[in-house]
Amino acid sequence: MKLVELIQPKLVLLEIKESKRTGAIYEVAKLLEKDPDVLNFQSFYDELLARERLEATSLGYGVAFPHARTDHVKKMVLAVGRSTPGVLFESSGETIHFIFVIGTPRRMVTEYLALVGAMARLLRNQEVRKKLMTAQTPEEFVSVFAEDPEAV
Repeated sequence: MKLVELIQPKLVLLEIKESKRTGAIYEVAKLLEKDPDVLNFQSFYDELLARERLEATSLGYGVAFPHARTDHVKKMVLAVGRSTPGVLFESSGETIHFIFVIGTPRRMVTEYLALVGAMARLLRNQEVRKKLMTAQTPEEFVSVFAEDPEAV
């Protein structure tokens, strides 16, 4: 599954209101609450937080990928939030500007690793992050990913 197939304007939050890590993750994850591919939102969210407690999901560059490999999603799901001032991820000491919440069925290990690898390569690019930070609409935000051959 390609990033451009997963990332949808309705699942993009351009300004996270929460300033604390768990609140910000919840705010972004909540975009998936009514998604038909999420079988049980609360259980998915609980697994997401449990995973986050084990190890920081910040990758550097102001980006974090809170994620859960879980039976509470039918297929891979993704929601993203942006914070202009940033959210402090205490465990890593990093200020995060982009939170990508990912839910993956347990059986999709290879697909998950390919997706996260492609996202990490793309988001290392300062120009890409700059475009994402200045996007005025969710559609404009999503179009940044469509521009990149790795995301298509």
